[in-house]
Amino acid sequence: MKQDYYEEYRQLGLNIAYYRKARGYTQLQLAEELDIDRSHMSGIEIATQGISLDLVFRLCKVLDITPVQLFDFRA
Repeated sequence: MKQDYYEEYRQLGLNIAYYRKARGYTQLQLAEELDIDRSHMSGIEIATQGISLDLVFRLCKVLDITPVQLFDFRA
């Protein structure tokens, strides 16, 4: 993950955590739904790991949101 986009990854991670919690998932439960390790889920949420588009689309499906919602970064 490039540091040039750290702020964008941080905002994305915050949105993922927000929607995850709103849907009542723990990191472990969501990671299991996505077939990834919990540490990977944590890394995405705290912006230490990147995320593929495939995983973004699966995440949106599981959380029942659109990619637009996920990438709507609040100021």
